[in-house]
Amino acid sequence: MPFLKLTFKPGINRDTTNYAGEGGWWDCDKVRFYSGFPQKLGGWIEATSEKFFGTCRQMKNWITSYSDSFLALGTNEKVYIEVGGIFYDITPLRATTSAGDVTFAASSGSSTITVTDTNFGSSAGDYVTFSGAVSLGGNITAAVLNQNYQIATVIDSNNYTIEAKDTSGAAVVADGSDSGNGGAAVVGEYEIAIGNASLTLGYGWGSGPWNGSYGWGLASPVPVTLPSRDWFFDNFDNDLIMNIRQQLVSSATVGGPIYYWVRGTNANPTTSLETRAVTLQSLATTAGYDATWVPTQTTQVLVSQNDKHLLAFGADIPATSADFDPLLIRWASQDTPEQWEPQTTNTAGFIRVSKGSRIIRAIPTRQEIIVFTDTSMYSLQFTGTTDVFSLQELGNNTSIMSSRAVATANNVIYWMGQDKFYFYDGRVQTLPTTVREYVFKDISFSNADQVISGTNEGFNEIWWFYPSLNSNWNDRYVIYNYLENTWYFGNLSRTAWLDTPLRAYPTAVYTPEGGNEGTLYTHEFGINDAESPMVSYIQSNDFDIDDGEKFFLTRRLIPDVNFNQSTANIPEVDIAIRPRNFPGSQYENDPSDTQNVIQTSANIYTDQIFLRARARQMAFKIASDQLGVQWQLGVPRLDVREDGKR
Repeated sequence: MPFLKLTFKPGINRDTTNYAGEGGWWDCDKVRFYSGFPQKLGGWIEATSEKFFGTCRQMKNWITSYSDSFLALGTNEKVYIEVGGIFYDITPLRATTSAGDVTFAASSGSSTITVTDTNFGSSAGDYVTFSGAVSLGGNITAAVLNQNYQIATVIDSNNYTIEAKDTSGAAVVADGSDSGNGGAAVVGEYEIAIGNASLTLGYGWGSGPWNGSYGWGLASPVPVTLPSRDWFFDNFDNDLIMNIRQQLVSSATVGGPIYYWVRGTNANPTTSLETRAVTLQSLATTAGYDATWVPTQTTQVLVSQNDKHLLAFGADIPATSADFDPLLIRWASQDTPEQWEPQTTNTAGFIRVSKGSRIIRAIPTRQEIIVFTDTSMYSLQFTGTTDVFSLQELGNNTSIMSSRAVATANNVIYWMGQDKFYFYDGRVQTLPTTVREYVFKDISFSNADQVISGTNEGFNEIWWFYPSLNSNWNDRYVIYNYLENTWYFGNLSRTAWLDTPLRAYPTAVYTPEGGNEGTLYTHEFGINDAESPMVSYIQSNDFDIDDGEKFFLTRRLIPDVNFNQSTANIPEVDIAIRPRNFPGSQYENDPSDTQNVIQTSANIYTDQIFLRARARQMAFKIASDQLGVQWQLGVPRLDVREDGKR
């Protein structure tokens, strides 16, 4: 009997019916195509056992002139720099008290500590660090008090509570000896207010007319969109510049202030890592520049590295008012990030984008900075003239799904729009895809602000993570392989992704929905899901013989599976032949189809598999859920013969 080679076109095609896509692949999870053949994705491990607080949606890796490899992470609660697996908290401070302004009170048998500080100004969930405290007399020691705490409850404008803990995070219960107040030298450092982990729609006091028809102090029925906390980072030489992408001010969504973290000149960065980021305005004042010109509201900061200009995309209008212009681009004087006042003796300036309602994202390329608004694209280029920068429109009537939905590979920009994918290689073009219907009909557009993108250069891939239709959190991904021009997808939850040549492997993070602790992962390392098996599979479209005119019978399968890099003693994959007689019939338990799915397996010693299946059309599936298994599929062969028309 003849053998039928099961050779399928690389990539997943979901923009046709299963049967119309004969000769291709229909479904997969955690599988990629390499040299045209499917194989299991690389695994991942936890990069460090330490956790960070909040949901991270932005990372930045840079190398200093002191050979430090810094990884900045911005969450809705904190800003960190990771070095050697340790997260250093550099979150900017909002206020610092004088010594003695803060006092403590404990109750025996409780871990709840009441903190008194007149007009402290923070909310529940915000963070404060205490120093200078002495023991309350018992279990609540100085070491317990002098830590970073999250405010548990707010009692009134002068009092709040925290939950006492030791340095490992375990709860500490006060005893009868804890009667002190912490002493007269206590200092409280209050961090900037935390933000939302995701975009939130709410109803709040102040969203309608003051003392209106809803009753004084009652929430109005006017919805208020509370933006998610998101950061943008860039490095200015050794230092880190950052800003909050957007925040709610007087019921209006505007950009956040610019913060600056100084690396310092010590060969050992430990001292600098224990300091906080400060406002750029404060550095401008220290440097002798007019701080009123420094933007206080900006959508994104970015350093034009070739010419050393710090730019603010979306900014308040310089020195005229506090009005925020979401289409205004401003920049500081060359190599002087503190100097924003345009003068004839410097290169500070501004320019305005003409189309759209707001700037969504700016992303640098080799010779230009691409600026996305919600409707258009522009090229911002350094001219070296008195104008400093010029702006040219590249495309109109374009869209972008989120500020993170864009990535650059080989000087080509790829991004996810509201209803299709695009790329820019000197021209704005639609990116052809075979999974458009599958992806865009399964996105939760109310949570689309969470969509992130990144490269996986080792495999020539662009990744997008997005929330599926019924999810509030990123739980799916879609990948475009720009070298092989193929698409594939699957299920995986990540909130930020970074592929950098400064690290050997891609880095990603994940904080569970509703959770407070996040994990840093190293991807393409190993073959498992951390310490658990990775479930992966791929299933072909239906195939037939003689254009489906006749039934065919199969009795034997010769597998062709590569188990290289597997660590299991006997690596194994599951194989299924899925017969059916009509495109509309189900694979299993369908009264019109008497055949069942044929389940079998193959390992490194399997030379052939005997099975029996009869149908008008069949599909092939390979899967694995075993720890330590890595596989690549070649060209399996199916022993078939014609078996009549009925």
